[in-house]
Amino acid sequence: MTPRVLWSGDDALDRQMLAYTVGDDRIWDTRLLEWDILGSLGHAEGLRHARIITGAEHTRLQRALRAALRAAEAGRLRIGPRDEDVHSAVELWITRREPGAGERLHTGRSRNDQVAADIRLYLKDSVLSLHAAGLALAAELAGFAARHRRVLWPGYTHQRRGMPSSAGLWAAAYSEGLLDTLESVGGLWPRIDRSPLGSAAGYGAPLPLDREAVARALGFAGIDRSVASVQLGRGKLEAAVLFWCTQFGHDLARLSTDVILWSSEEFGFIRLPAELATGSSIMPQKRNPDLFELTRGRAAAVEGALAETLALSSKLGGGYHRDFQLLKPPLMRGIDLTAEALAMIAAALPRLELDRERSAAALAGATLATDEVMRRVRSGERFRSAYRDVARAVRSGAEMPALSAPEIIGARTSTGDIGNLGLGAARRRITEARRWNARERSRFDGAMARLAGRRTR
Repeated sequence: MTPRVLWSGDDALDRQMLAYTVGDDRIWDTRLLEWDILGSLGHAEGLRHARIITGAEHTRLQRALRAALRAAEAGRLRIGPRDEDVHSAVELWITRREPGAGERLHTGRSRNDQVAADIRLYLKDSVLSLHAAGLALAAELAGFAARHRRVLWPGYTHQRRGMPSSAGLWAAAYSEGLLDTLESVGGLWPRIDRSPLGSAAGYGAPLPLDREAVARALGFAGIDRSVASVQLGRGKLEAAVLFWCTQFGHDLARLSTDVILWSSEEFGFIRLPAELATGSSIMPQKRNPDLFELTRGRAAAVEGALAETLALSSKLGGGYHRDFQLLKPPLMRGIDLTAEALAMIAAALPRLELDRERSAAALAGATLATDEVMRRVRSGERFRSAYRDVARAVRSGAEMPALSAPEIIGARTSTGDIGNLGLGAARRRITEARRWNARERSRFDGAMARLAGRRTR
């Protein structure tokens, strides 16, 4: 079955060539179907503003596109085997119902700026959703830190016991790391929040297009000003989003490794509840931390998606290249993997159980050496001489003086230490980030609802 294409005229097309060039693009384009229709609604607004189509033609296009959106949501409009891509599926659906107006829909537009707009709308929705999921996990970690602020265990350097730490400090640190990533969306968002429509194939169109009107209709804050910059940015924007995702993955992978290690029999600081552990088909005693191992693996896969994106796009010249079609799979895979991992860890974290006795027992002996040095410093001894004396005592096998949990915590009251986690500041950052998300989500969803002819809240 030869796909119907929008660009061939009456030329006969080689079926093998078409199958090769389409590849699995229909699968990924399914994710863009509703965004393509919404983008077309915005484009039609711009054509009306520029008086390229009449008011009556705009009304017919708007009616048909809104019907297409409802059909797509209900599963009646799909990208079929005869459609080359999402754009041809939508345009042909519209043209069959409104032939005169439908044939005007693509005026002043190329599939190149059309797919760029689809991707921007998809990214706005996805980044806001990832941002919300990251906030949910950051809040869970802050809550975990508050609940377990007095559960002491060793802090490790070089995978060796260093000095006392706490479950609260551990969780607070990961919460703060996630907040750093969440707040960096401020540098990413303005790049996504610009309309590429009107740039056509990268060199504009010889028509008086009202690009700003299109941007306003679609809820974008502005436009990519140089029409040539849109295609130069292909791959670069996708890579920026995936790099943001890898930052979430960085913390998720390291947190997962901690849980894997500390829930092992050799440590026993953390217990995995039965519903969060998997078993072995041969060893009946096993409780495996598969969800954390797979989270670590998914983080690696997101890094792979970033590398794939950079490899595809970074050596190309200016203008459009068909290579860009291959950017969709790694972008969408990377976003999906990040979303799944954030949701899974947020669901698992509150159900982790801590063994206070095993954790506290691991603080015995040389782990308290630094506390002994600082006790002597507080008594007036010089640090370096206290350090040498305690080091000699440790080498000789001497036991360090035992300390109670209140003594260990009470000696660490600097901001951010285990006796003063600073969770109030974390909560304020979470609140501010939630406000940003709610504001941008309302702006985006409101614009989409207006285009779709639906009531906004």
